[in-house]
Amino acid sequence: MTAPHGKPAESPDVPNFSWVEYGLRRGMPRLLNLLNDHGIHASATMNSNVCDVYPEVAERIGEAGWDIVGHGVMQQSLKAVDDEVATIRESLSRLSAFYGRPIEGWLGPGIAQTADTADHLKAEGLAFTQDWMVDDQPCWMTTKHGPLLALPYSLELNDVPIWAINAYGSDELYHRVKWTLPILLREAENTTQVLTIALHPHLVGVPHRFTFFEKLIQELASHPDITFAGSNRIAEWFIAERPAG
Repeated sequence: MTAPHGKPAESPDVPNFSWVEYGLRRGMPRLLNLLNDHGIHASATMNSNVCDVYPEVAERIGEAGWDIVGHGVMQQSLKAVDDEVATIRESLSRLSAFYGRPIEGWLGPGIAQTADTADHLKAEGLAFTQDWMVDDQPCWMTTKHGPLLALPYSLELNDVPIWAINAYGSDELYHRVKWTLPILLREAENTTQVLTIALHPHLVGVPHRFTFFEKLIQELASHPDITFAGSNRIAEWFIAERPAG
């Protein structure tokens, strides 16, 4: 098993394995139950081997109606694989077969791309990538095979930098989102803005952090000017509103 967040470790790496395993056993059910209670369909950026190693988790995500975003075969940067195209194809093929529907988008493991990744993603028929965090709105990228949509993602509202790397307090994500909202809501008076919250169940899903995440979701869900959407829905909306070219 690849160590979390790309940190090398000797095998058996019990602390890191247990950390991630807890997220799948306890963090994911908490996330699924909370979002289901509010009718929220999130996006699962998923390594395709989850379908084989943790099929119960993959099945619950499908039952919840979440969007599925390609995320490699295992947690390994595309810069490190022997064959980038083969890895993308294997990931998309396994996910499509498991969920019975085509995969529309991609977020690379470690948010990593080579100079050719965007071209490969478009060549494989994908509509969008979330690796390019250049705007609070979707925008079009140019590839050798035609336009590819770049959907907003976030490192600022992402539990890995907040908690795994910088070790902020349990309420940091809650406050960052609350401090972000006034600016985006003001700008949304003219055109829709996208606020992306990037989560990993072994981080946000532990009780001392999940307390604040529950509070955040309850407040966002009660706001009259906020709606929730997964990656596919955002991409479909934007493509309809602002077609490439």
